[in-house]
Amino acid sequence: QVQLVESGGGLVQPGGSLRLSCAASGFRLDYYAIGWFRQAPGKEREGVSCINSSGDSTYYADSVKGRFTISRDNAKNTVYLQMNSLKSEDTAVYYCAVGRYPFCTGYVPFNIGSWGQGTQVTVSS
Repeated sequence: QVQLVESGGGLVQPGGSLRLSCAASGFRLDYYAIGWFRQAPGKEREGVSCINSSGDSTYYADSVKGRFTISRDNAKNTVYLQMNSLKSEDTAVYYCAVGRYPFCTGYVPFNIGSWGQGTQVTVSS
């Protein structure tokens, strides 16, 4: 059974950092692009970042560029999102998603196959 499980969310003060993890089970992540998305209350889900299958290409939405870093450890079947200099507007439920191909289109995986259940990130003083 294909499953993605996010973890690492929580409450953090503005300017703080969090690292999200997305662990895959039931399949190998090696061949696929992985992306992070977020959905704030009352807003549509938006793409945040994407990494291709080999990990040598990464892409970011302008709103997080320079603050967030996506990475992957294919040996651990896990993708990470390091979030630094967090702002209140980063508050959202964060989701990971796997594409059906090894590449990203823009900053989202091409042809998404599966989603995780999400992890809440709250940035507040």
